Amino acid sequence: MKNQNKKNYPVKLSEEELRQKLDSESYHILIEKGTERPFTGEYYLNHDTGIYECKACGNEIFHSSKKYDSGCGWPSFTEPVRPEAIDVQMDYSHFMVREEILCGNCGSHLGHRFPDGPKDQGGIRYCINSRSMDFKGS
Repeated sequence: MKNQNKKNYPVKLSEEELRQKLDSESYHILIEKGTERPFTGEYYLNHDTGIYECKACGNEIFHSSKKYDSGCGWPSFTEPVRPEAIDVQMDYSHFMVREEILCGNCGSHLGHRFPDGPKDQGGIRYCINSRSMDFKGS
């Protein structure tokens, strides 16, 4: 299913622009709301310092200081760089009820949010697909 968010996002990229910019797997995740296989993502075990950005538009989403190993198979974070960096919408696909995480700048699908994160850091886990992000080391 293609990204059909009703919200107006500041950055609007055409399908042609996205297909030119993204490889087929990233396009599938960001636009068609796919998911990469667990434990296979480029950033799952990344421990470098820097910023994770939306692969579609370059919006800064997560800082490495908020990344932790949740054991779930995807990069996990406790909070975004700022609240407006992401958008949260309900996802009722696959016979589940989840909170979908979208880029707050362009509306691309990033992953999901769950209430099983570290209790001492707010209790939220942002479970994000590596293929939806670029990493800029500092």
